[in-house]
Amino acid sequence: MRKRPTIIGYAGKVVCSSGIKALSFSACIHCMLFSIPAYAFDLNGLWTTDTSVCDKMFVKTNGQISMSKESDLYGSGFIVDGNKIRGKIASCDVKARKQDGAILNLVAVCSTDIALSTMQLIFKIDDENKVTRQFAGMPEMDTAYFRCP
Repeated sequence: MRKRPTIIGYAGKVVCSSGIKALSFSACIHCMLFSIPAYAFDLNGLWTTDTSVCDKMFVKTNGQISMSKESDLYGSGFIVDGNKIRGKIASCDVKARKQDGAILNLVAVCSTDIALSTMQLIFKIDDENKVTRQFAGMPEMDTAYFRCP
C-alpha cells in the first residue's frame, strides 16, 4: 500500500511536500500581482458645485480660508481641513470615516448657531476632483461637488 505525502509526517513532524510549497508560492505571487491597493481618498480642500465661482465662494483673510459672505449666491460649497468640515452655516468634526470602494462614509458632529447634531455624510468618489454627496433613499437630492484649483 502506497502512502500519500501529508503535511504532518509519520512521527508527528511537520513535513511539507514540494507540491504544497509550489501551491503556497503560487498563492503568494497571485496575491501580490492581483491585489488592489487600498487608499484613503484625500477630501482636503475647497469644494463647490461650480468651479468657475471658486474665487467668489471662498476668501482668504489673515491666512485663513473661509466662505465669503455672499457664497450662498453662487451655489453650495464647503472646506475640508483634516477632520474639520466647514460650510456657510455649520462646522463639523469628523468622528468616524470608512471608505468602501468609491463610497466614503463620514460620521460628523456638526454645530450651527442654534444646534448640535450628529450627521452621516455619504460621498461617492467620482474622481480625484469630483465627489457626489448622496442622501440615503433620496437620489434626486444627490449633489456633485468639484475641488477648486
